[in-house]
Amino acid sequence: MKAATESLNPWPAPSPRAYLSRRYHLSASHRLHSESFTADQNQAVYGKCNNPHGHGHNYTIEVTIGGPVDETTGMVCDLSELDAFAQANLLQRFDAMNLNTLDEFRDVVSTTENFTIEVFRIFERFPCSNIQRIRIEETSNNSFEFAESFEKG
Repeated sequence: MKAATESLNPWPAPSPRAYLSRRYHLSASHRLHSESFTADQNQAVYGKCNNPHGHGHNYTIEVTIGGPVDETTGMVCDLSELDAFAQANLLQRFDAMNLNTLDEFRDVVSTTENFTIEVFRIFERFPCSNIQRIRIEETSNNSFEFAESFEKG
């Protein structure tokens, strides 16, 4: 039997780093449009996505976080805490919304690239682990990723 002071961690110090990916689903609409373009330029650049009435997507958002494996729980983070954070800061904010009406997209085009960066910024505030990557599937053919390491490389 192990002494009470011995660690239950089977790994040598420091604890190994692991990665956890979790998916969330939301629906939102947007119109791709730049105020710095003329109507013809917007149509040429964004095509059908420049429809004045907008269009919607059923987004799948994959959040990947990393961190040391906790010696006691054996986890990178508590999934219920991650889900609660996502519910309060992602789903309640963006689900069933027109992205163009939100402050986050007041000065930037509501492309999924920009949406991906915004979601990354949100999860940077998640206190339990370090955000590694955000991946958003916009359609079965289009997905977008953002990771801090992309900027550095």
